[in-house]
Amino acid sequence: MTVLRCFNTSLSISCAHRSGGGSTLLGYIGIDTIIEQMRKKTMKAGFDFNIMVVGNSGLGKSTLVNTLFKSQVSRRSAGWARDEKIPKTIEIKAVSHVLEEGGVKMKLTVVDTPGFGDQINNDNCWEPISKYINEQYEKFLKEEVNITRKKRIPDTRVHCCIYFITPTGHSLRSLDIEFMKRLSHSVNIIPVIAKSDTMTIEERLEFKQRVRKELEMGGIEVYPQKEFDEDMEDKSDNDKIREAMPFAVVGSDKEYQVNGKRVLGRKTAWGIVEVENPNHCEFAQLRDFLIRSHLQDLKEVTHNIHYETYRAKRLNENGGLHPITCNDTQESNL
Repeated sequence: MTVLRCFNTSLSISCAHRSGGGSTLLGYIGIDTIIEQMRKKTMKAGFDFNIMVVGNSGLGKSTLVNTLFKSQVSRRSAGWARDEKIPKTIEIKAVSHVLEEGGVKMKLTVVDTPGFGDQINNDNCWEPISKYINEQYEKFLKEEVNITRKKRIPDTRVHCCIYFITPTGHSLRSLDIEFMKRLSHSVNIIPVIAKSDTMTIEERLEFKQRVRKELEMGGIEVYPQKEFDEDMEDKSDNDKIREAMPFAVVGSDKEYQVNGKRVLGRKTAWGIVEVENPNHCEFAQLRDFLIRSHLQDLKEVTHNIHYETYRAKRLNENGGLHPITCNDTQESNL
């Protein structure tokens, strides 16, 4: 492959060939502006990010999501009210908000799963969640095979599933293992230990090690999966994340005064647990990983791996999906 490099900004477009096979640009072309062009288009269009939270009631799922995005994006930030019955079956509830920061717009959809793991018999309680995830792939696929496709297909696919582990300090429940084993091949699962301030630092470290060992023994690969590391730099960065999982987190939407500063935290009998203090919990590490370094990769793995796997399977079934015409769409709406 011939590599061209530009070393000056003259208007000449001729190239001087070197004996090594590479070539040197003698004039400025403007290739480097492609990044700025992409940035402008992205800022105009905005982007979608869909996050699912799964775990027992009372583990602070909604509060953690609200803390992550520093706004009331989840449907509730408190546990069940005394007069409110826990759902007998799993309900899938999605709430969308448009967030804007620095001129960048993001449509954030939070998918909650109230009722998960709250029944006496929790057999197959992951099925409604798996069904919902696949339904979003199906919606996207049907839009893709339309003869007259939309310029931008609405993306409701789940990019990330945060799975909340009960802070028992002992081991994973069979439900935890079964859920992650069954869904890890269709969605990016990020396990977290909820309300980790209920454990001592020593208990927390032992529990994290035990969880990692149980995941390994169960053959469960959570995100970021080793097989999707693109290069050595990726592997090095992701190895650090894998070694830190599951993140031991605390969520709170309340502020307290600590050393003259307002901080998010949980008030206890012995002091304030600061949510964003890495010495108190791993919330900041989860936030940086989820939003600041891997958000785009979560979307790409969803599209290129999980969705493509679903798409290939569907297109191989019964000779594949037939393209949907405008007439088909009108008839289905009648």
